[in-house]
Parts: sequence; structure tokens; C-alpha cells
Amino acid sequence: MKNQSITNNIDWISIIIYAVLVILGWLNIYSSSMSSMQDTYEKQLIFIVLTIPLIFIILSVDGKFYEKYASIIFGVSLLTLAGLFLFGKTIAGQRCWYAIGSFTIQPSEFAKAATSLALAKYLSDTQINLKEVNRQIQALAIIFLPVLLILPQPDPGSALIYSIFIIVLYREGLPAWYVWTGFITILLFVFTLLLEPEYVILIGLAIIILVHFKSRLADRNIVLSSIIFALISGFVLSVDYVFDNLFKQHHRDRFNILLGKTVDLKGIGYNTNQSEIAIGSGGWFGKGFLEGTQTKGGFVPEQHTDYIFTTVGEEWGFLGSLAVIALFACLLLRIIYLAERQKTKFSRVYGYCVAGVLFTHFFVNIAMVAGIFPTIGVPLPFFSYGGSGLWGFTILLFIFIKMDANKVNEW
Repeated sequence: MKNQSITNNIDWISIIIYAVLVILGWLNIYSSSMSSMQDTYEKQLIFIVLTIPLIFIILSVDGKFYEKYASIIFGVSLLTLAGLFLFGKTIAGQRCWYAIGSFTIQPSEFAKAATSLALAKYLSDTQINLKEVNRQIQALAIIFLPVLLILPQPDPGSALIYSIFIIVLYREGLPAWYVWTGFITILLFVFTLLLEPEYVILIGLAIIILVHFKSRLADRNIVLSSIIFALISGFVLSVDYVFDNLFKQHHRDRFNILLGKTVDLKGIGYNTNQSEIAIGSGGWFGKGFLEGTQTKGGFVPEQHTDYIFTTVGEEWGFLGSLAVIALFACLLLRIIYLAERQKTKFSRVYGYCVAGVLFTHFFVNIAMVAGIFPTIGVPLPFFSYGGSGLWGFTILLFIFIKMDANKVNEW
């Protein structure tokens, strides 16, 4: 009777949206792969079929299992990431996969769920107070341990996704200055690439002086303002060195194209340019399923993976694209709604992690395809080709669905 009760409390709205997204994703993979990769849609169909027993396994496990063994799951995930340096397969210069016959597994896709569980486990401790510096360091360590293993692969796209966990920490009490520092750092980096460093420093100084004198007399601290100015100046002066020496050439090219400093429609900017052409050619209603000329002509490289949304834009048009975006928005809002009604902090934090990871993937991928974000290899959840991505997102989502169904047994 207990299992029946849990089954009855499963959130079918989330499952239906998930199923619709997966089906639509496969249809677009089918369309994008018809011209050159005849087996891609067949492999993706196999991946989709295999998600069915995976979902049943996740839902059949007791909800408390994920909380009890969160630390162990996280530890195993870190080991699989570290093992890539010894046993990983290199594809296109990235050592991100384990090869199993003709199939490959990318452990970073599963590490997102493991990190979410570990973070939820840590934050659900009744003694945790994120106002304390040592607690902040420990929480940030959980986030950055997988990042330190993913970046050298190199896989900056997957590493970027983990930044959303800072917002989850903020939701649970992390001081706001962490978020503001990250936001300001990004702005300073971009503006320094666009302007001369001395101009950025002068603008920063003007803002600091304005804030200083706008503050109440009791809040003014000339020493703190001076330290902030010194940190800003040091960071701005280091941007060019970091950009020229730590970034790889193709990363520098992508940033320069994005910022309008370089035009290279036939080289590094080819993918984005063709993607914009394909999406724009769809008009309001699209050219129709299997009727996309850019898609059929194979003009957009990697269209079945990172650039899958170009197929949506070309064949389904603006209205079809808007419908897909609406489906993602509904799923994200549903997850947030479910997270807020959880009876345990562990489930609530994990729910926000799920929403954060899915949103970041969705936002960055769409922005990348639309040419307002550099190309960094972030797949669109449930749409992009790949078993690891599909299974990773499925595990991430359905663990939370199981937690939500189990809340009837929580006190």
C-alpha cells in the first residue's frame, strides 16, 4: 500500500512535459541527421528506450536512499571524473568520455546530479549557517571539486554549469556579496576586452566614489573603498594577460567574434552565422518538418547536438520555437513550485539545484545558438543528441520527482 501511495503522488505534470520534450527532441534529431548521419536518430531512439527502465529504477528506490548515500554518490562521481585522466577517450581534443564498445559515456553529465545531492545533503544539516566563513568554504568546495576535474579535460561548457549552484547557496543564506562579486567580475572582464583598461579603471573609480558619498555617513569606509578599488584595478590589469595566455586560441576567437572585434564568417564564426541564418529563415511558421533547406544541406555543423535548436527555428518557425521555450519554462516553474512545497530542506535544496542546472543549460544553449553567447558546447536538455546527456538529465529530474512523491511520508 505504501508503494501504491507513492505512485499516486508522482507529479505527472512534470513527467508529461519531460516526455513531450524528449519526443520533440528526437523528431528534431531525426530531421537534422537525415542528410548525413543515418544512424544518429536510431542511436538516440535506443537511448530514449533505455531511459524507461532507468526511470523505473529511480522511482522504485526508497526516497531516503538518495539522502542517506548522497556523499558516497558524490565520491564515486569524483572518482569517475578523475579516472578520465588515465582511462578516458579523447574526442576532438577533449578527454571527457569512457569508451564502451561503440558507445561512450560522459561522467560530467552524471556529476551534476551527484553534486546536487551532495550540496543538498550538506545544506540540510541543522548546524549549517552560511553566514560563517568556514561553512561557506566547505559549501563552495563541494561545487568546485568537480569543476577542478572537468576544466582540464578541457570542458569549459560543463564547468560553467556549476556556477548556478552559487545562486542555490544564496537562496539558502550565502551573503549576497558573493553573487554581486561574480556579476561584477564578468562585467569587468567583458568591458576590459571592449575598452582600454585605464578607461575601465576610471569608470570603476567614479562608481566607487559615487557609492561612497551616496552612502550614509555611518556606512562610509574609506579603507574598504580603497581596497575594493585596488582589487578592481588589479583584476582589470590582469584581464589581457589571462585572455592572451590562459585562454586557448579558439576561445579568444569566439569572444572576439561575439564582441564584434573580429568578423570571420567562414572560420570560427561559421557555426553561429549559419545558425542565425537557419533560425531567421524559418519566419513565423517555419518551413515544415523535414523541409529545412539549411538543415538538409548540412550547413550548420553539430546541428544534432549543440545546435539542435536551429532545426526548431528553421522548420517550426518563431511560433514553434516559442512553444518549445514555453515547455521548458513550464517545467522549470513546476520544479520550483514543487521545491517550495517540500517538507524537508534536503528535498527543497535538491529541487532548486535541478531547476538551476536545467535553466543554465537551456539559457546558455539558446543564447549560444542565437549568437549572444560564445560557443562552448552546452547541450539543450532532452533535445541534443547523446545518451549521457539524456540519462544525466533524466536522473537529475526523476530523483526529485521521487523525492516529491515521497513527501507524503515526511513529517
